[in-house]
Amino acid sequence: MLNPSGRGTVPAGLLAAGLAVAPWVLLAMWLLAVLPVWAGWVLSVSGLYLAIALRSLREHARAVSLPLQAGDLLRAREQVARIVSRDTRALDAEGVARAATESVLENGADALFASLFWFLVAGLPGVVAHRLINTLDAMWGYRTPRYLAFGRVAARLDDLLNWVPARLTALGYALAGDTARALRCWRRQAPHWKSPNAGPVMAAGAGALGLQLGGVAIYHGEQQKRPLLGEGATPDAHAPLAAIRLVQRSLWCWLLATLMLAVWL
Repeated sequence: MLNPSGRGTVPAGLLAAGLAVAPWVLLAMWLLAVLPVWAGWVLSVSGLYLAIALRSLREHARAVSLPLQAGDLLRAREQVARIVSRDTRALDAEGVARAATESVLENGADALFASLFWFLVAGLPGVVAHRLINTLDAMWGYRTPRYLAFGRVAARLDDLLNWVPARLTALGYALAGDTARALRCWRRQAPHWKSPNAGPVMAAGAGALGLQLGGVAIYHGEQQKRPLLGEGATPDAHAPLAAIRLVQRSLWCWLLATLMLAVWL
């Protein structure tokens, strides 16, 4: 039985995470070692393509935005429920738009930029390790008594792996939008957000878009009063698509920066 206080659970959590992640990372390393160079590059690029989720993120944003634009709130709620963990049944149109926009901004970091970062740092093994830890955090990170031991370790490992990518993502959002406002919101608002990585990403993203996100949300039947993020208008039906465009512009910024660095080196 798990210790309700969570004491003494770190070794169990580390062991579980290690058993879930290490074999696949070692397999990726072994394949790259035994395959010809060209085949290793094909495998690495294919793995990166499968890991990043820009197309999926864009499709989810459209699936929420288009019903909202058509006035179909029920359909929009059904679609946003697929990408957020909060209770969506009582959300109005603004609440649905806010939830979808926040999800796009946060997943732009988790499902796109972090994978690119770890690919540049450690190749395919880095991508595999990051995506698996991120998946374990999504599965175990909600600290129910059943998953207490595993959830805490998975969440901390995910925070660690995403610390640098999240801040690069926030900087990318700032460069791709209203830079001054994004940086101001990041500096002033991010420290008040519960997640050390989601705070900078969403504060900078909201500021870059000129939107106000955050506020009250219901998770697992409990109302949570979250800090406000960003400045400006409340999200509307077009906000999720605006967030996707910001993610895409930020991606081009970092791809250009990476290319320039590669040429310079």
